[in-house]
Amino acid sequence: MDAALALARRGLGNTWPNPAVGCVIVKDGIVVGRGWTQQGGRPHAEAQALARAGSAAKGATVYVTLEPCSHHGKTPPCADALIAAQVARVIVATGDPDTRVDGRGIAMLRNAGIAVEQGLCKEEADAINAGFFKRVREGKPLVTLKLAGSLDMRIATKTGESKWITGDAARARAHLIRAQHDAIMVGSGTVLADDPSLDVRLPGFDNARKVRVVVDGRLRTPLTAKLVRTARAQPSWIVHRPDAEKLRVAAFVESGVEMLAVEPGPEGHATPDAILKALAAKGVTRLMIEGGAHLAGAFLRAGAVDRLAIFRAGRVIGGDGLPAIAAFGVAELVKAPGFRLETLEIIGDDTLETWAKGY
Repeated sequence: MDAALALARRGLGNTWPNPAVGCVIVKDGIVVGRGWTQQGGRPHAEAQALARAGSAAKGATVYVTLEPCSHHGKTPPCADALIAAQVARVIVATGDPDTRVDGRGIAMLRNAGIAVEQGLCKEEADAINAGFFKRVREGKPLVTLKLAGSLDMRIATKTGESKWITGDAARARAHLIRAQHDAIMVGSGTVLADDPSLDVRLPGFDNARKVRVVVDGRLRTPLTAKLVRTARAQPSWIVHRPDAEKLRVAAFVESGVEMLAVEPGPEGHATPDAILKALAAKGVTRLMIEGGAHLAGAFLRAGAVDRLAIFRAGRVIGGDGLPAIAAFGVAELVKAPGFRLETLEIIGDDTLETWAKGY
């Protein structure tokens, strides 16, 4: 199952709107087939593993990180494929909450006389598909807020100098985190200040073309921005107000940008909840927020951040530097968003802290 979980992790950021699943088939102590969900969600992990196993799947034990699907979509049910292959036993790490599955896959296998066990490495499997589960259950993607700054979490000096606070190794690691998410989101201020590409610049990740999302209610993004100029090669979406200037909306569409009109909330801006629901409706399961400070503050204030990935360099910039998170009005400690530390890593001269929502 550990091997199946490792295979499932290969799919993170690539399989949406489907879950990332790993499968290993073992017979007489030998691995005869393995697979993981491919880009775009198909083929499924079980189908890949069965194809590799061939006739050796008969009488074998299957280790799979998520309950095999039981419904007909663009591909036949994996449960049917396992039954047809005459496997003897299926060990499932965790169930699939999708209402089209949700226990039906396991029931199909058992009704066909296949022994099924569930719960091995459940916690690890749940963590891998936390984004998929959240989209199914809440209609919103899992949100990771990535921050990089000094020890006192300043992202630029008082003059605006910011390149580079963290080192090469930390920035490469940040690109790996990008690769494990479906979409990368920034505010229009970040586009105006930095003109980012929001791509994955790592060897072997040439096909990791993440969806780039800009929250830009008034459409301040220049038509000459990199995210616009490259929209036909790598998806770019802009979240804007429904009453945005129609000619400007049309100009973005003509450039290949997908426009998402989201109704503003009481303060005149689209709420984090509305933005997340709009992205989930498009299939996004894992969202990474990279900037800027006002967007980070808005999502933290709304309790919409599930995970933090904080890179810190061994520098202190001081209070006149630009903060990583804008003020969002916390008056009482009890109302401050709470996170628990999961990991702390040393990466070159920098550190990476990962935090999960809640104490």
